[in-house]
Amino acid sequence: MAPNSLFAVLLRSPWWVSFLAAGAIALACGALLPSHVAPYAAVGVLPIFGVGCVAAWRQLRAPSATRMQAALDEAGALPWRALADRLESAWRAEGHTVHRLPAGPADFRIEREGRSALVSARRWKAGAHGVEPLRDLQAAMRAQDVASGVYIAPQGAVSDAARDFARDHALAIMDGPALATLLLKAPAAPAARR
Repeated sequence: MAPNSLFAVLLRSPWWVSFLAAGAIALACGALLPSHVAPYAAVGVLPIFGVGCVAAWRQLRAPSATRMQAALDEAGALPWRALADRLESAWRAEGHTVHRLPAGPADFRIEREGRSALVSARRWKAGAHGVEPLRDLQAAMRAQDVASGVYIAPQGAVSDAARDFARDHALAIMDGPALATLLLKAPAAPAARR
């Protein structure tokens, strides 16, 4: 789906926007079309109504802003090994196969459904993120013949040049909300279950 298509925009919008749009279109059909045609034309709002249902389902299941901030705060306080364990656990919960990599620009290789990605996560506490670590990750991707990469940058500013480089080289930048959503998928640690 194109990122700026009507359905994509409605999926990202609050759920009630889709229902409001569907209602407005149905009312316009009833007011502007002959009475014998209006009900059939109003059926055209069913896809928009369906998108509203999907958006409502996703938004009701999404973690609250408080939970996401708590997950980010916890991640910021973790040492590298503990964060790496949480990331690995979260990716496994999503169905990925996870391989930790020795020292280098990439920390993980994740695989799912025949697709692989290299992940660079060690700079998760950096205050600024420039192009250089992304160049290193892209070079590692070429060396390992991997088509995509993920750079984890939950805090600090990512420069415009870094964002442009990422866009041009099949790199995804995982920001704070995306990282929090991922970490919340990880099973609770044994100490936290008590």
